[in-house]
Amino acid sequence: MTKTFLASAALLPQGWARDVLIEADAAGFITAVTADAAPLGTTRRLTGAVVPGVPNLHSHAFQRAMAGGAERRSPMGQDSFWTWRETMYRFVGRFAPEDAEAVAAQLHVELLEHGFSSLCEFHYLHHQPDGTPYADRAEMARRNIAAARRTGLGLTMLPSLYRHGGIFGVAPHEGQRRFLNDLDGFFAIVEATRAAIGDDPQMALGLAPHSLRAVTPEMLRAIQDFAGPIHIHAAEQPKEVAECLAATGARPVQWLLDHAPLDARWVLIHATHMEAAEITGLARSGAVAGLCPTTEASLGDGIFALPDFLAAGGRFGVGTDSHVGTAPREELRQLETSQRLRDNARSIATADQNPHPGRTLLDAALAGGAQASGRRIGALAPGMRADLVELDSQHPTLLGREGDALLDAWVFSGQSNPVRTVIVGGRAVVEAGRHIDAMAIRDQFGAAMRRLLA
Repeated sequence: MTKTFLASAALLPQGWARDVLIEADAAGFITAVTADAAPLGTTRRLTGAVVPGVPNLHSHAFQRAMAGGAERRSPMGQDSFWTWRETMYRFVGRFAPEDAEAVAAQLHVELLEHGFSSLCEFHYLHHQPDGTPYADRAEMARRNIAAARRTGLGLTMLPSLYRHGGIFGVAPHEGQRRFLNDLDGFFAIVEATRAAIGDDPQMALGLAPHSLRAVTPEMLRAIQDFAGPIHIHAAEQPKEVAECLAATGARPVQWLLDHAPLDARWVLIHATHMEAAEITGLARSGAVAGLCPTTEASLGDGIFALPDFLAAGGRFGVGTDSHVGTAPREELRQLETSQRLRDNARSIATADQNPHPGRTLLDAALAGGAQASGRRIGALAPGMRADLVELDSQHPTLLGREGDALLDAWVFSGQSNPVRTVIVGGRAVVEAGRHIDAMAIRDQFGAAMRRLLA
């Protein structure tokens, strides 16, 4: 059955248009987009400004349960990413499969309510607390898949290969035992996850070698011919860069440029600490830089070199990683304003042909996020998924704004949420700003949190 939506204004690949009729088939793909159109008999009217659903390219869903709970200063002081990681290891041992599903569903609701319509789940919480595999090797992956099917969020599952605790063979940390696999165990999880996804048009499969700290060159070679997305953490912390230099003589991004077949399949998560040659090389490779600005700020990672990367023609998308933020506007705002603080300047993500940073940032997040997801998303065009976000033009944040000026207001003005409706694959999952199953999911999340924090 065809579904039709008439947007008063919509952001199309060629720019803003008015009275845009969007037609979608029963499978949730857009079949036609017509500007200056009249409604059909069963058309749903969207009176606000409609933009494509935003892809979220990096998530560890279980960490939503930690958000706000790892802020207390440690007894030793000198807190950093590395002390946060010790807290995460202690916390992760408590998760049962039902907790993982409840936390993921709550996260998905929050992402949808703020305008994310799809998620790349960098999934490394594989095993039981003692490190023993579940009888179903994809037990924990299935929990994320079940949460996405319940909430309506699009999903790219990225089973993570994680074997070591430091560059090229260092023994793993005790807290990493739930993550660890050899290649045979990893491929068993991949195939079980593939079977769980099946032919669901809302989902895709990729791979995620965790980092150069966690896999060997031989392991990277074993997966490099995979046809879908390949995500890897790289150059998040100065200590990681120093360890890679000591072990290999190269910085992490440079090592990947020299030894991995970086191309459009690849997503380098964070890529915070790069030198000029790495910035240029990553941009030229066609790979995506996966930026998670609110998490990178929370963990004290550093600031991505956005002006240089854009000047080199680099592609990027945004993710929420540890989920201290769950809104695309928060990630885009943090990305731009961190550049302003560093450079004592304004309107960094702009060019002569596009003076609005909100538009530049959103366009990049849509294109880069779609590429990272391995799915037909990120644009209101035939053949793409019918993922629509309606912004309430009468919301105080947006009142009186149109076009690219409205996007600037969405990203840079206020804290309240002007997202009114979210449609994913042609199905409305957020109405009047609330997810259609929010209350029941919140209750189950609350029960899980009481168990986890007991």
